[in-house]
Formats: sequence, C-alpha cells, structure tokens
Amino acid sequence: MELNNLILIFFITIFGLFFFKYFPLLLNKSNPKLLVDDQFDKPQAFHEFPISISGGLGIYLSLLILFLYLFLSTQNFYFEYLSFCTMFFILGFSDDINLNIRPKFRLLMMMIVLIVLVTFNEFYIENSGIALLNRFLQIDIFALFFVCLCFLFIVNGSNLIDGYNGLLSIHTLIILINLFFINYFNNNSDLAFIIFCGIVIITVFLKYNIPSATVFLGDSGSYLVGTFITISAIKTSIANPLISPFYFCILLFYLFFEVFFSFIRKIVIEKKSPLFPDKKHLHMLIYKILIKKNKNKLKSNYNVSIYINSIYGLLIVPAIFFMNSGMFCKYYSIVLFLTYFFSYKIVHAKAK
Repeated sequence: MELNNLILIFFITIFGLFFFKYFPLLLNKSNPKLLVDDQFDKPQAFHEFPISISGGLGIYLSLLILFLYLFLSTQNFYFEYLSFCTMFFILGFSDDINLNIRPKFRLLMMMIVLIVLVTFNEFYIENSGIALLNRFLQIDIFALFFVCLCFLFIVNGSNLIDGYNGLLSIHTLIILINLFFINYFNNNSDLAFIIFCGIVIITVFLKYNIPSATVFLGDSGSYLVGTFITISAIKTSIANPLISPFYFCILLFYLFFEVFFSFIRKIVIEKKSPLFPDKKHLHMLIYKILIKKNKNKLKSNYNVSIYINSIYGLLIVPAIFFMNSGMFCKYYSIVLFLTYFFSYKIVHAKAK
C-alpha cells in the first residue's frame, strides 16, 4: 500500500477517534437535546439513559475525507458512492434531528431518491445468476425496479437490526472484509482500498459502541452503512463476474431476510402495517431469552450481537470456498433462508 494511502488511513483513524469521543461531549454542552436518543419507550430501544446518535455524522464526514482525497490525488470522482450515501444520510439525519417524518412518506422519499440516483448514475445489476431474470433485467424499467428493491431491502435491513451494541457494526465488518479480500485478490485495487477505508471507519466507531455504547449510529448511520454495503456489493459483483451473484445473496441474506420475513409476518400473520416497528424481530427475541437467564441488560445487549454475528460468520464460511459455483451458492442461499425461518420459530417459542 502506498505511503499516501497509509497517511490517509491514519488521518481518518485519528479523526474518528477524536470525533466519536469528543463531539458528543461538545454537542451536549451546546445543545443537550440535539442528536440524542432519549426515547426509552420505543420498541427498538434498549438503553436506559440518553445516548448520542452522532455516529452517522462521524462516519459520513470520514467518508467525505476519503472521497475528497481520492478526487484530489487521482482525479477519480466516485459519484455513485457520494450521491447515494449523501442522500440516504440526509434521509436518516432528518429522523435523528426529530423531524418526525411519517413511515409511508419516508419510504416514498426513499423510492424517489433511488429512482433518480439509479437512473442518473446508470447503476444497474447486470447479472442475477438466473437466466430468466437476466432477460427481464435487459428491460430498463424492470432493471430499475430490481436494483431499487435491492437497495430498499438492505438499507432498511440495516436500520432494522440496528439497536443493539455492535450488532450492525460487526455485521457490516464481516461483509466488508469479505468484499475487500475478493477485490484485493482479484486486483481491483481502487475498490478494495475504498472498502478497506470503510472497514477502518466502522472499526473506529465500534470502539465506542461495544460493550457499553457512548455513541449510536442513529438512522443516518444505519442508512449510510446499508447504502455503503449495497454499493460495494454491487460494484464487487460487477467487477468479479466469475463469482456467483448468489454468493452476494448469501453475504446479505440476514439483512435481506430480516426485512422480507418481517414484512410477510406482519401482513399475513399479524394483519398489521409492516411499516411500524415491533418487538418480534429475531434479535429482539434472542435478547428477551438472554435477559430472562442472566438479568444483566448490558451483557444481554451486546451478547445478542456476538451470538448472531458468530452464527452468521460460521454459516457463510462454506460459501467462501465455493463462491465461483453458481449451483452451490444458489442452493446454499435457500438453505440459509430456511435456517433463518426455523431458527425464528424456535427462538419465538422460547421467548414466550
């Protein structure tokens, strides 16, 4: 790695360490109510005292430093990353500053933003791994719908699982590390470097988020992280056509299926709107089981992250060795979806 790149990584690391440690303190002195999560009655709230939600802002500023450096040093302007990440960061940030946007309107705004950005950037998925679906992807309107749907699932999945110390951050690191090595060993050095910087930024944030959180990602952070994951996965798939598209489905299956299963569960079984949060997601049920056993809220909180991500990490290992096999990855992705479904049934029964 070049010396200039090492200096950039060092600078981003130092910036993150200072920002996540001192910015919440400065903000608390100037405006104690700004960028603070003090809503303890939300279904997804498991903290008992106000916590800063400036994590998304710190990650976004770190990414801006990265892309500004890349533009000045290489004249490469990574507009896909900048445009998508900026717009979804703003959407999440509006919630963080308590603008109270209704869920239906927020989803509509996401769809409009995605349609504009995907069309403008011509950012499409070229290969789905399914011959019939590939034919439909040659139709512009269907290709637009498909990539927008992928973004919506992963971004909202990131927001959905965020709430426990380290859950989304560790999960993001596992995905990005996989994507980094794929690009590194296939000589996609520019993309590998961007993803590596993302790994550094998330690792720095994680220092202040687990085991005891002093900073949360907030909606801006979870939307931003989900967007960064989605763009990196799509660009990696395009840059490495020999790798089965279903391998990327396997990497993203937890974020995707958490949203998909929740959507079906609420509409079909519970007959209610899928847009409003509840306490019946897999990670919440696991927390409920753990809190029954040890009565320690903090330990149960971060143990959820450790358990889920450890199991997820083990489950994706077989696919790593067969990522070039479309047949294996296709059927193994089905196995993972079934594993989630039956795991949920078992956990739900024990959590009652």
